[in-house]
Amino acid sequence: MAKRSFIQTLGLLDSDTFDSGASRTLTEQTYNDLRTDIVEGRLLPGSKLRIEHLRQRYQVGAGTLREALTRLVSDALVTAEGQRGFRVSPIAMDDLEDLVRLRVHIETHALRESIRRGDAAWRTQLRSVYEELSGVEQPLSVANRAKWEALNVRFHEALLAGCNSPWEKKVLRMLARHGERYRCYAMELPDHTRDVHAEHSEIFELAMAGQDARAALALEAHICATPYLLLKALREGRVVFPGNDAVEGGERERSSLPLHA
Repeated sequence: MAKRSFIQTLGLLDSDTFDSGASRTLTEQTYNDLRTDIVEGRLLPGSKLRIEHLRQRYQVGAGTLREALTRLVSDALVTAEGQRGFRVSPIAMDDLEDLVRLRVHIETHALRESIRRGDAAWRTQLRSVYEELSGVEQPLSVANRAKWEALNVRFHEALLAGCNSPWEKKVLRMLARHGERYRCYAMELPDHTRDVHAEHSEIFELAMAGQDARAALALEAHICATPYLLLKALREGRVVFPGNDAVEGGERERSSLPLHA
């Protein structure tokens, strides 16, 4: 058998490398799409994630889906059920309260360190992000929620940019992503009167003034506001979290969200 030429071998290697890169890109996109649909509630908490259903929804192969779902298990947004497949992680008030306690503990510490270490460049960047965020939260509405969420993440990360602990930042990103699942419900309450802009403004002004202790207290109140609203609404029967009896395939439209009892 004739040996392949050096050029042919290179061509095969290039093709394999391209295919591998394309596969990684497709898995990353599928992971991002699934994560967004889970966070925004289009895939119901507690619902079964059936591979065949998801293949049609995302137009990808079963292997790509399983890789993306495995990553989401690591994010705690999906649970693996042994040989029975995957399910969207449920949401509950005790889970939210646990998330909030941990976030308050870590984020207020990171903020105080960031303020103490923050230099002129840190203040300039923080002001820039704050001004951009202010433009979309006066008033804050469901219609601009996606844009606001992205800027809200940037604002909180800018606040903590002076902190020198990469692990604190990684953990907080994960907690923030889980917290966003609950904000979707809080923001759709019909009597939602929370002034998020005023909360952000207070934290910003205190951080810029170098008042780390007061800024940390303001941040704690800000973080706790969402669970307080949801707990009050749950007690009054104005909000219902989807449970394990979610619809087949786990999909819903935003307009059918069972928020109000």
